[in-house]
Amino acid sequence: MLVPRQKVPDLVVPTLDHGMFDLSRQDAERGTVICFYRGLHCPICANYLTEFDKQAPEFAKRGVGVLALSSDDDERARAMADKIGNKNLRFGYDLSLSKAREWGLYISTSRGTTSIGIEEPALFSEPGLFMVTPAQTLYYGSVQTMPFVRPHFRELVSALDFTIEKNYPARGEYTGELPQTAAA
Repeated sequence: MLVPRQKVPDLVVPTLDHGMFDLSRQDAERGTVICFYRGLHCPICANYLTEFDKQAPEFAKRGVGVLALSSDDDERARAMADKIGNKNLRFGYDLSLSKAREWGLYISTSRGTTSIGIEEPALFSEPGLFMVTPAQTLYYGSVQTMPFVRPHFRELVSALDFTIEKNYPARGEYTGELPQTAAA
C-alpha cells in the first residue's frame, strides 16, 4: 500500500508524443496527476479520459502535470488517444503489470470481447488516480477494483485550489501502532 508523504515507486514509461516519461524528472511546480486506466477496451475509461483531457489545462494553470497510462501497447494507446480526441494529455503505454501492482493497482483477467467489441488483454490493471509531489511522494491516491464510480477531475482541481491556498498537507500518513480497544 502506498502511504501519503512517502516516496512512490519509480515510474518510467514511453509516451505517444512526448518521449519517455520519468516521474523522477518531472519539473511541474506542484507535481503530477497520474491516471492509470484499464485500456482501449474500456468505454468508461474513454469517457473518463475525455474529462481528464478537458481538465488538463486547469491542472497546468496550477502547476500540475498530467499523465494517462495503461498496460496497452502503443497502437492501442494511440487508438484511445484518437478516440477521445486528445489535445492535452500525455499518454503513456506499456505499463508492466508488476509495476502496476507496485502502485497498488488491482489486476483483472480477460472476460473476452467487451460491450464495444474490443478484446480485453489477458491481464490488465484496474483504475487508479494519484497526485505525486515534485519530491515524488504521494499526496493523493484512489485505487479501484472496478471501472465504476471514479473521482471527478473538476473536484480534484477544486481540491487543489483549497490545498494551495491553505498549504494543506497530505493526509492518511500515520502508520504507527493503533490503540487497543476493549472487546464488545
